[in-house]
Amino acid sequence: MKKVFHIVSHFDVGGAERVAVNIAKSRTEGYEYHVVELIRARSEFSRRFVSELEEAGIQYHRACVPDVHWHYVFERLAAVVFPLWFLPLFLRHRPAVVHSHTEMPDMAVWWFFTLFPGLLRGCKVVRTIHNTRLWTGLKGTGRRVERFFIRHNSNVAISASVRDNYEKEYGQRPPIIYNGVAETPQRRYEGLVKGRINVLFAGRFEPQKGIAALIAIVKRMSYGERFHFHIVGDGSLRADVECELGALQCVTLRPPVNGLAACLSSFDYLLMPSEFEGLSIMSIEASLAGLPVIANRAPGLVDTLPDDWPLMVTGNDLGQYVALFGSLKKRAPGDELGRRAAAFARSKFGIRRMQQAYEAFYEY
Repeated sequence: MKKVFHIVSHFDVGGAERVAVNIAKSRTEGYEYHVVELIRARSEFSRRFVSELEEAGIQYHRACVPDVHWHYVFERLAAVVFPLWFLPLFLRHRPAVVHSHTEMPDMAVWWFFTLFPGLLRGCKVVRTIHNTRLWTGLKGTGRRVERFFIRHNSNVAISASVRDNYEKEYGQRPPIIYNGVAETPQRRYEGLVKGRINVLFAGRFEPQKGIAALIAIVKRMSYGERFHFHIVGDGSLRADVECELGALQCVTLRPPVNGLAACLSSFDYLLMPSEFEGLSIMSIEASLAGLPVIANRAPGLVDTLPDDWPLMVTGNDLGQYVALFGSLKKRAPGDELGRRAAAFARSKFGIRRMQQAYEAFYEY
């Protein structure tokens, strides 16, 4: 039995975590999948995450360092102490593959094999590059980590944008395996505003997600009674979002919503003003649900939509958003734009295709 250990930052909401679980749900004979947490998350999402792993028969291993949001100190601490508690787990199971996702797990895996290089014999290291920008604030450490992954031929990119940016920065051109995303049965979202065009933003309140642009767009479109914006998420810029948008009549602010992917078809449009992405799972989930995405032409986001997608702006230009929103209409279920988005996503982002591609890479 070939044991594959996926190392993720925490058992919580996140695109990289979703990719790891979707790979681990593979039923290919001869594989046994484990998911390992670097930072111990404690939320409703964490409980649902663990329940999903248990229902799928995937073995999992919880972290010891708590998830405390304080200048990334606890995330870096978790990466540093990771070898101490991972070593007994590694020796007990002797995984054939250790597969890391995102920078802190990447750092933890690098540090583990730096301390115990002999354990690389008989173990393949795989690393999925989930973003177009890496190691913000940690460029020196990042260079050492990247040399390790390049030396061991570990890298896989999730999109052409990720691959091209990685090659430009680090000189290696990794293969691409597109993320696989499952279609979710849909139900009605409670809280829609009748008579309005209901626009959803769902994501982390972080600069990467274009929060400054989001605030500017919503404030500009808050006049009149055409739109209602449902803004779902949390993050370091939460205070900015609440201060700027919380009092607007056309805005509903909510913390992360369990099972939101099952309600996406209820909305008229999804707004994604991201500055950059790796490969946006949210955009793909929306398309699979027939929900058209209003998108900034950002790396890792453009890869999720057809080349001639009409709801795209460049450089988060506010004037382009105003013109685009001026042309929007209330949508009917199953309209042509939604069908087009769904057909594109189904053709490119199938889960079984992703699983088989990674399993081929594990054998390479």
